Amino acid sequence: MPPTSRRRTHGDDGPTGTHPPALHGPTDPNAQEQRPRHARHARRARPGQDPRQAPGPDHHASTGRSPKASLDPATVRRLTRPLLTAAPGASALAVGLHRDGQRAFVLRGTTAHGGGVPVGAATRFEVGSVTKTFTALLLAEQAGRGELAWHTPLAALLPPGTRMPRRGDAITLTQLATHTAGLPRLPPGLLGSIGTRWFSNPYAAFGAEDVLAALARTRVRSRPGSRVRYSNFGVGLLGYALSGAAGGTPYGALLAERVLDPLRLRDTTACATPPAGTTQVTGHWHGRPRPPFHIPGLPAAGAVRSSVRDLLTVTEALMGPYPDMDPNPNPGPNPYLDLDLDLATDPDTADAPVPPPAVLRSALRSALREVTVPRLVRPHGQGQLALVWNIRPRPDGSRLYHHSGGTRGCTAFIAFNPERRTALVALANTAPSWDNRLIQRAYEAVLHLAGSG
Repeated sequence: MPPTSRRRTHGDDGPTGTHPPALHGPTDPNAQEQRPRHARHARRARPGQDPRQAPGPDHHASTGRSPKASLDPATVRRLTRPLLTAAPGASALAVGLHRDGQRAFVLRGTTAHGGGVPVGAATRFEVGSVTKTFTALLLAEQAGRGELAWHTPLAALLPPGTRMPRRGDAITLTQLATHTAGLPRLPPGLLGSIGTRWFSNPYAAFGAEDVLAALARTRVRSRPGSRVRYSNFGVGLLGYALSGAAGGTPYGALLAERVLDPLRLRDTTACATPPAGTTQVTGHWHGRPRPPFHIPGLPAAGAVRSSVRDLLTVTEALMGPYPDMDPNPNPGPNPYLDLDLDLATDPDTADAPVPPPAVLRSALRSALREVTVPRLVRPHGQGQLALVWNIRPRPDGSRLYHHSGGTRGCTAFIAFNPERRTALVALANTAPSWDNRLIQRAYEAVLHLAGSG
């Protein structure tokens, strides 16, 4: 989309014409959210209730769990048919569904226009702002270890010599993970660094030193903790703080050690180079191939590549139940049965077994719970915020957690409903644009999957 355009896309949190392409994506596809202007709007869970005591994934709604229903071919076809044409310009589409202990995949196309290899459940896509959900899980894991506290000041964990802006000393890690730090969407100076890369790789020339130097000249737009203002900059800075708390381990390596490897996410990394033996899509923008997305200065906000099977595994872990602690976990082989449900061939079955959960250390088990705890209530019925995750209460008393993301070449959506035991992931190798309806259609599909939309 040309930079002069002001048209908004579903799932984006701002005009795509005024900012680099959508790393953003935490808004409800059904409505553009309104930001609370005063701290009184940022209530925690219900009035008078500690958010840590708010019902989480282990506490089911009064209506109980969804009735047992298989993911048979007819059901999967009905739910996913609208997604097949929702992302024009994509050569690859991957959709994963989970319902009450069963999973299915719908896989279409090849990794690039005019070539590539067939898409599989392990094929990697750029997931943009879905990266932030991994960063939130890493924050919670480190809090569980005692390496940091929820309200540790950002300034305490940044590299020595980093200068904070006025009012910046009050910013905490939880505020960064709930977009309430008062920081702008992007660091000062980033737009000026883009040059001719606007339509290809707008973040590529802005590195770690640029980000940390930009902090000193940032204007904190509101008192930290008083207003929700979506910020790639803020979650990017959170990544540096998490690295600082872990003795300087780089974000990508820390994420792999603490989250990706324990959850057996074999296809997921925070780098552009795919692991040996895996495939990765080529991103496209209006049908034109894009170079691999690079975001060296803000990796915690948008650097992750993942597959539909790995992201579905994340939702299953977040829904629980949570395995008992094993001080010496041995991940072993990854017991996936990938199902390619080609709707043109009408397979006999769409059921695929859910792999047994990994045995996790206590810090990660507690982190899976913590990231789903409601932290803020949006005004005007616009839902709640957990750590990064958006929460949309449903009429049946259940809650839909969701996030979306995008780069100059890919679009991603992930959602789960712990009370209804349902989840959906949708990935396509085309950039968010005015005619890309994948996020909207995926949101509608996950509501129908839960039987509450």
